[in-house]
Amino acid sequence: MNNLAVDIPKQAHKADPKLANAWKTKAGRDLTEAELLAMPDSEYMNEKQLDFFRAKLQVLKDDLLSNAGETTEHLREDTSIVPDPADRATIEEEHALELRTRDRERKLLKKISQSLARIDAGDYGFCDETGEPIGLGRLIARPTATLSLEAQQRRELKQKMFGD
Repeated sequence: MNNLAVDIPKQAHKADPKLANAWKTKAGRDLTEAELLAMPDSEYMNEKQLDFFRAKLQVLKDDLLSNAGETTEHLREDTSIVPDPADRATIEEEHALELRTRDRERKLLKKISQSLARIDAGDYGFCDETGEPIGLGRLIARPTATLSLEAQQRRELKQKMFGD
């Protein structure tokens, strides 16, 4: 599995002043991504940003849990016996694909729970290896990120060179 480091390039300059001050009057969960990115660097991982990411992670978690329930129902419905071997093989392959997808989602759920725990512990948004800020752009793209872009690239390079 190839995990590519994902990051959104830093803005060359901050967005318009309306966005830059919008965070002061809104709840964190109501901020847009543009408003979040327009916040001053000195406000990195303040309460409103943490609230934004907590809400984003919770929505992602709720969606994944909803999908898991639908899979269980779907697999129960499709247990009828199909006489044609080709049709049966197709159904079995669809089930296998769906189960692989759910397994990946299960792993993502674990990462989401860890990220929510990191928010509560005050560690969210900072690299596990270097302690430096991960960056808002990267966290928006991948809210479960625990490494800065540079640390992730180093890890992927090591994996490529030495294997897992």
